[in-house]
Amino acid sequence: MGLFSRVRDLLGTRSEPPLTADDPDLAVVAASFDPAEADSAALARAREWCEERPAVLRHHLTLPPDRFGEAATILAQDGWELREIPWPDPDSAEPGQVRVHALRVQVLDALHCAQERSRMAGLAQRLGGDSLGWDALQPVPPQA
Repeated sequence: MGLFSRVRDLLGTRSEPPLTADDPDLAVVAASFDPAEADSAALARAREWCEERPAVLRHHLTLPPDRFGEAATILAQDGWELREIPWPDPDSAEPGQVRVHALRVQVLDALHCAQERSRMAGLAQRLGGDSLGWDALQPVPPQA
């Protein structure tokens, strides 16, 4: 290890690789699938969530398949990625709907969770779909 690396480590300026939605170490640390639950309550009960660290905020939506592209274009303007996902149980599939995740890396707080949940619900409704809820993922800390 070079002198520069040791000084950087001592000063705490070592940068971590940026978090991505495809990080294999991600685990769900907070979630809300109850439309009546306040996002602040969901975050308050989230014992594994670290509020200082970025997280992948993941909204679970259903959309008509022919509106997927439109939704992806709208959401991409604010850094969201839209991904189609399989139904967990094929018998639960809603006719004429696809399941999607809207994903974005951000630092979470109750206000922004609530704003984005409202936005996703409005977008899904306008496009003929539904917003099912959200969860947040962060890397699992290494076991000591």
